[in-house]
Amino acid sequence: MTPHLSPARVILLTGPSGSGKSSLAARTGLPVLNLDDFYKEAGDPTLPLLADGSGADWDSPLSWDARAAVAAVEELCRTARTTVPRYDIASSSRVGETTLDIGRTPLFIAEGIFAADIIGPCRESGVLADALCLRGRPATTFRRRLARDLREARKPVPYLLRRGLRLMRAERGIVARQTALGAFACGRDTAMGRIAAAAAGRRESVRI
Repeated sequence: MTPHLSPARVILLTGPSGSGKSSLAARTGLPVLNLDDFYKEAGDPTLPLLADGSGADWDSPLSWDARAAVAAVEELCRTARTTVPRYDIASSSRVGETTLDIGRTPLFIAEGIFAADIIGPCRESGVLADALCLRGRPATTFRRRLARDLREARKPVPYLLRRGLRLMRAERGIVARQTALGAFACGRDTAMGRIAAAAAGRRESVRI
């Protein structure tokens, strides 16, 4: 592929499931790479299991292909294009692929619940502009996540309720882990401000 005329950088946007990552990313107007499309498929022998053995633990980073996600981020930064799998959460399977082209933008968002797990590799390769973790009230996140998952029919209702309650209890620990990996924990307004500042800085560096 042809190298990007001005190598892009990435803002990694993470946070608990239902924290509002996708809606905030859309509001920025920047190109968005959906990192949740890099989930492993059902039946993958490397999938982690829930402690009670009732099924795969889709909230573990081990259920996600971090290596492929990093490769996609780095290719976007180098060439402005990459191939991304299309993942269907309801069936826990990849149902195709698509090409993401960020054009000549010097900055893009990569968002997902495991984005913090690739902060280190992105920083080491020199493509990281910022890493943010959206946080809020666990009860609010629970309601937002459940409404979304029911609307999209992601999984059976009993499963969604059990998962939602488990994640609500674990939310503060999830945020603590993501910040320990290098993400800056904040609310939506602060996140938007940091993203705007990063975008302005990149535009200025391109002019120079």
